[in-house]
Formats: sequence, structure tokens, C-alpha cells
Amino acid sequence: MRNRLIYMFSLCFLSLGFSQENQEVPKSFSLDEAITFALENNRNAKNAVNNIEAAKKQKWETTATGLPQINANIDYINNIKQQVSLLPASILSEQDRMDLGLSINDQFPAIFGTEQTANANITLNQLIFDGSYLVGLQSAKVFLEISENAKEKTDLQVRKAVINAYGNVLLSEESVAILERNKITLEKNLNETKKIYENGLTEEENVEQLEITLSSIESNLRNMKRLRDLSYKMLNITLGIDLNNETTLTDTLEALTLENIIPTILTVDDDVTNIVDYRIAANDTRSKELLMKLEKSKALPSLSGFVTAGYNGNGNSFNFFQREQQWFGSAAFGFSLNIPIFSSLQRSASTQRAKINLDIAQNDLLEIEQQLKLQIASAKSDYQLSIEEYETAKKNLRLSERIEKKNQVKFFEGVGTSFQLRQAQTQLYSAQQEYLQSMLDVINKKAELETILNQTN
Repeated sequence: MRNRLIYMFSLCFLSLGFSQENQEVPKSFSLDEAITFALENNRNAKNAVNNIEAAKKQKWETTATGLPQINANIDYINNIKQQVSLLPASILSEQDRMDLGLSINDQFPAIFGTEQTANANITLNQLIFDGSYLVGLQSAKVFLEISENAKEKTDLQVRKAVINAYGNVLLSEESVAILERNKITLEKNLNETKKIYENGLTEEENVEQLEITLSSIESNLRNMKRLRDLSYKMLNITLGIDLNNETTLTDTLEALTLENIIPTILTVDDDVTNIVDYRIAANDTRSKELLMKLEKSKALPSLSGFVTAGYNGNGNSFNFFQREQQWFGSAAFGFSLNIPIFSSLQRSASTQRAKINLDIAQNDLLEIEQQLKLQIASAKSDYQLSIEEYETAKKNLRLSERIEKKNQVKFFEGVGTSFQLRQAQTQLYSAQQEYLQSMLDVINKKAELETILNQTN
């Protein structure tokens, strides 16, 4: 049992991350209250909510790419050293050539434009048709569904972790209580046996046998107290509160066990299509279908339109904010049609690869369907077995208590040996732990089955 507790603690530490909020934390929890509290304070649950919000933003981001896009552009150019061009002297009049000392076959340097230029433009672009945009809208919707399914799965895992941690605390508390009662009984037996030995009415071995048993009980009690402290810390982490918070549990192990014995859950339909793991796999298949459609859409033409307008100003000094500055307007509209013609079979290879990935996803979906059915059957079997073992452990405990009492009577009446008494005590202690473990198994196995079936009630 000790190893199973340690294994559960380690598993929960590795699989889940939890948060601590600066808020007033309740001191006591029922199991339902603990689950509700953890779902609000668990870091993974919060991240899952944020992922849904991010998916919604991404969906709008994809949608917005097909809506009108307006962009403004302002340019300012200062030609510190203007470019010089050589022109033929033949374009000048004869008098000008004479003034410049040029012949008709010569060239002369000339500067065009002004030293400073400013441009202001605004452009509206509108996507008219693009196959990849339509696929993108569908993909954004699927991505949102994936995020929502991930949130649901996270909540199921958090709920299961809380149930396990809560049950471990109750188990450790019950174990400590039983060990303390056993210790008190053993100490009483040992004291009585010592007095009998001192009077010469029994052998020293009988005292030693009881001392061995008491020493073992004391060692187990010390270890169980340490595990109890550890289980409380694990529960606090699971709830998302301070590690050393003084938490009190209001439910009892026996009451929770009786509440969780619900045989009707074993008759639940094995339809897996509503199970979150199946829906996640179906989302993956759907995303692969969309990827194939995306590759096919790349062979389709795309059409977009634009409208642009602007003003242009020029000058040899920075006078663009002066009233006398002249501005010249311009405007245009147009369309752009992109027609894919030949890609050296690149698009064909991409489409075939996407088709292969879709086939893989479809096979995975069928495999997951079969695996989930097997998991449901196995979980039902484990739950049924846990109920049966609980009933058996309860009967065995009653029998072990009777046997131990009989051997105590025989021992103190001198007709039974200390070895027989120790055997009966060891059997009783084992039955006590098996009974406690059987109750925890009922709670945990039901939680496991509910997690697989997506049931939270």
C-alpha cells in the first residue's frame, strides 16, 4: 500500500501543473467542493480556457484576411546629391549650344526633379476569391473545437486527480487511526504479559513475540504519519493552494465508498462517439481532410481587387506644410488574377502526401474507437472487481477480528501460544489494510471509468 501511495503521488506530480492564487482559501472541503475549487484554480485548466480564447482570436484573424484591408503609406525623400543625366546637345537651340560651348555632337549634364519629395497614399485591398481562404475558415473552426475538447479533457483529468488525492488523504488518516488503536491494544497486551512473566507464569518468548509485533506497528505508524503529511501536501497542490495549508476534509472514506458503489454505471452504453478522446481523434481526421483540400485549392486561381489614391508634393526645400505648397492627386483601381499553370508536379505531390496523411488519420480514428471500447470494458471490469473485493475485504476483516480476539483469549488463558497470537494479529493488520485499500479502489476505479466515459456526476 505504501508503494502504491508513493506511486500515485509521483504520477500526479508529473502529469499535472497547479497554481496558487492570492485569495482566501477554504479550510475544509467535501470531495465535490474540492473538485469545484480545483477546476477554478488549476493552472492547466486556466491554460485550457486561455487556449480557447486564443482559438477564437485566431478564428477571427483568419476571417479578417478575407475582409477589406486598408493601408496608408507616407514617403519623404531628400535627395542630398541629385542624380545627373547626360543629354545630347542636339536638343538645345544653336544659341544655347554656343553659350555652353557645345557642338551638336556633344552631351551636357542635366538634373531632373526637385531636391525633396513627399508622397501620401491610401490603398484598399479586397480578396475576391481564394480557395485557400475558404479552407482556412473551416480550419479555424476545427481548431476552436480542438481547444474546446482539450479543455474538457483537462477538466476530466483534474477531477480524477482531485478524487485520487482526496482518497489518499482519507486512506492515510484511517490507516493512522487503525495503527494507533492497534498500538494501544498491543501495549496493553504486552504489559499484561510482562506481569504474567514476572510472576513466572509464562515464558520470556511470549513477551519477545509481542515486543516484535509492537515494534513493527510503531515503525508502520511513524511511516504512515509521514505519508499522511505528504498526502495532505499533494492534495493542497492539486487544489492549487499553499503546500502547507491546514486543510480539513469533511467526507469519510467509508461514506465516499458507499456513495461510489453504483452498479448502474456498468450498464452505460459503450458508444464512443461522444467520448472526448474520440472527438479529439475525429478533429485530427477533419484537420487532415482540410489540409488535403488546401493542397487542392492551390491549383485554383485567386482574384483580388484594389483601390488606391494619394497625393504627391515636390520642392527644393522642406515647405510641405506651407500653404503655398502644391500637391498633385492621383487615384487608380484594378484587379489581380493569379492563375497557377505548372509547378513541375509539386502541387500534385503535396496533394498526394496530404491524402496519405488523411488515410493514416482515418486508420488512427478506427484504432482509437476500438481501443476506447476496450478501455471501457476494462474499466467496467476493474470497477466491478473493486466492488467485489470491497465486499470480500469487509467480510475478511470481521473474520480476522474474531480470530484475533479468540487467540487473545486463548493466549491469556494459557491454551494458546504467542506465535499463534502473533499470526492472528498479523492477519488482522493485513485485513485492515486490505479493507482500507479496497474502499479507495472503489472510489478510484469509479473515477477512472467516469473519466473514460466523460461522466462527471
